[in-house]
Amino acid sequence: MVGQSKESADKSGTVIRSTGSWYEVLTDQGIVSCTVRGRFRLERSDVTNPVVVGDRVGIRMNKDETGLIVDVYERRNRLTRRAAGRRVGKEHIIVSNIDFVWIIQSVLYPKINPGFIDRLLVMAALYDIEAGLVINKTDLIEDEFVSAIEFWEELYCGLGYPVLRTSAKTGEGVDALAERLGDLTSVVIGPSGVGKSSLLNRIEPGLQLRMGDISKSTLKGTHTTTFVALYPLSSGGFVADTPGLREYGLIDLTPEDLAHYFVEFDEYRHACRYSNCTHDHEPGCRIVEAVESEDIATERYESYLNMLNSLRLGDKDVGR
Repeated sequence: MVGQSKESADKSGTVIRSTGSWYEVLTDQGIVSCTVRGRFRLERSDVTNPVVVGDRVGIRMNKDETGLIVDVYERRNRLTRRAAGRRVGKEHIIVSNIDFVWIIQSVLYPKINPGFIDRLLVMAALYDIEAGLVINKTDLIEDEFVSAIEFWEELYCGLGYPVLRTSAKTGEGVDALAERLGDLTSVVIGPSGVGKSSLLNRIEPGLQLRMGDISKSTLKGTHTTTFVALYPLSSGGFVADTPGLREYGLIDLTPEDLAHYFVEFDEYRHACRYSNCTHDHEPGCRIVEAVESEDIATERYESYLNMLNSLRLGDKDVGR
């Protein structure tokens, strides 16, 4: 167990919302508002949040029908990142016990950020979570953007990741995304302004999630979702909506292990001259040769080098 108490639990359930001090737990008898023992935070000083959305927990009921979380059961996986700001060095778990991560990007406002995509793909692979890419706001595609959108779409499809084009405004691709969400526990994640909440509102109108405007000065999104929440879907399954992220810090990775999580490196990395090759300066590196021969995309290799440098620096430069 992640956390364990000598107190017996009256019932168990899944955390579907966390606002900091209160947690909403979905049980067979309904939703219970809960607090958590302070000792959980003391025992897990290496994390910002010892109880997260998606956790299976045991709760003890209070007389006022609120609950106290007394057990946090073992997680089968988690999507996590290095905490930013004053808490750098700690782990920030976004959501646990999920089947699929959809990385949401937009054609414009803000534009596609391949470094952000690649970091999330690496962290999803680290915890054995399947992942895919959604390119939203396709209603904004103009002739000058077509080739760029097609490039990223073909790149990630070629690597085996599902890629969907969507528009919350026109409805393009919404049914396809809804179908992929069915009967799974999924999470949508991306920067502010890419349209995560708009897409979910289109898929499940009853959610009525808040949607933000684009800042006129930065042309980037403004935060509207302020906490993670897990929502049931009428088609089956659950989807977690997450606050917009400006950066994604790596954690639980060493520089030596990073190459294992770039799927296109698998064919080449065992053929390098040195068994401990880090693929950035060593002679006889087959990955460098594959980049030079265009068998590996330069853009992905540059992402790898940026992440490698971040890990060597302790991820002080958390990348975007």
